[in-house]
Amino acid sequence: MSSTGPNSKQAQRKAAMTVLAHAAAADIAGRLAAIAVPAHENLREPENGLVMLRGRIGGDGAPFNLGEATVSRAAVRLATGEVGFGYTLGRDARKAQMIALCDAMMQSAELSGEVEAKVIAPLRVAMNAERGRKAAETAATRVDFYTMVRGEG
Repeated sequence: MSSTGPNSKQAQRKAAMTVLAHAAAADIAGRLAAIAVPAHENLREPENGLVMLRGRIGGDGAPFNLGEATVSRAAVRLATGEVGFGYTLGRDARKAQMIALCDAMMQSAELSGEVEAKVIAPLRVAMNAERGRKAAETAATRVDFYTMVRGEG
């Protein structure tokens, strides 16, 4: 399978959206300031809403409604025609719009490399560093339990 096929583009887009959804809005804004943002229009103004969270007991039980979560969403179109969508938990409409803008730019052949290098990659490094720090902090409190088996007889 070629590395430029539709599945690799979809995987790249999914990975970028994961990084953007976990990043702070201020971090995304700071990284976007380093690049020339192209002309764009809002297809869907940033808005807040609710989604129903569903769960399953044990992963294979009957689904049930767990509760609702607040989300923000937006959609933008670049002047060149690429459309991007942004969703984030919480009531941060600005972050949803920045995610949508990054998504649209990632789909542009001219802009995707710059967005990856100047926005996504630095945010990914920061996210992985934070995860590593939390893992090390958690590992420091780890307790190993073991059981000694007594001989029978």
